[in-house]
Amino acid sequence: MSSEEILKTAIHTFEIEIQSLQLAARSLGESFVNAVKLISSSHGKVIVTGIGKSGHIGRKISATLASTGTQSFFMHPAEAYHGDLGMVGADDVVVAISNSGETEEILKVIPYLRHNGNALIALTGNARSTLARNAQIHIPISITREACPLELAPTSSTTVTLAIGDALAVCLMRLRGFKEENFARFHPGGSIGKRLLSRVKDFMRKEKLPLISAEARLTTVISVMSEGRLGLAIVADQGQPLGIITDGDLRRLLERRGKESFDLTAADIMTPKPKTIPPEATLKEAEQMMITYKINSLIVQDEKNNQIIGVIQIYDI
Repeated sequence: MSSEEILKTAIHTFEIEIQSLQLAARSLGESFVNAVKLISSSHGKVIVTGIGKSGHIGRKISATLASTGTQSFFMHPAEAYHGDLGMVGADDVVVAISNSGETEEILKVIPYLRHNGNALIALTGNARSTLARNAQIHIPISITREACPLELAPTSSTTVTLAIGDALAVCLMRLRGFKEENFARFHPGGSIGKRLLSRVKDFMRKEKLPLISAEARLTTVISVMSEGRLGLAIVADQGQPLGIITDGDLRRLLERRGKESFDLTAADIMTPKPKTIPPEATLKEAEQMMITYKINSLIVQDEKNNQIIGVIQIYDI
């Protein structure tokens, strides 16, 4: 295949899957609404099951639900039939994924789920299938065709199934008022969790802060700034901030005033009333302040005595 043919094939694949997503969106109706309401009102977990490619999609759907406020785990149907059904509680809702609706391993667990009193939601491409007929709710996997040119490999069908799972998760998030802070609680090790859960005091620089007096000359400013290695110097009086001087301020000053700059004091050079933040503020709040004021650093100031206790920079977040 030529480069042009490769790109043409790739774009055609996108087009087929987009058409299937559009069809699936138009096909959503009462069954989808009922599924969202059923899961929302349930006191149990959402157990997602499927095998093969459907299983891979099911794992992702379950992971998305779990990270957005809906307790969920994935159960392999073959393992379920050999003991894992013991993990299924009576209040749990089971979401079974099978494009044909005739996957043997899934059909085998239906009698147990019925006896256990579990609600069953089926995601299939065949409304007349055994799985669809035995489910309380059937959400159709509507596609125009598989993107696979042989119509064999699950492609459009898995894309649509994944989108339906995402739609379930998003609807449940809105119903439950799930917020950014809640998401962070489930992702404490990621960047989102760090910014939302961590405090400025945990990441601020507090050793050898570059503090200078208002009377300090430019040579002293440069020396203290170099030793502090923060790209700034803080003009302070009795531990309270009066102003800030950044390395950018120095460059612009030297370009503008040249040798005359060395006759100036820190008070002549500084930007007065620097932006400060309390140590208990979140990294997210610090980041937002820096973005709003278009700065790279904030002075951390104790709320009780207004003393400078640290510096937080955008590179720390």
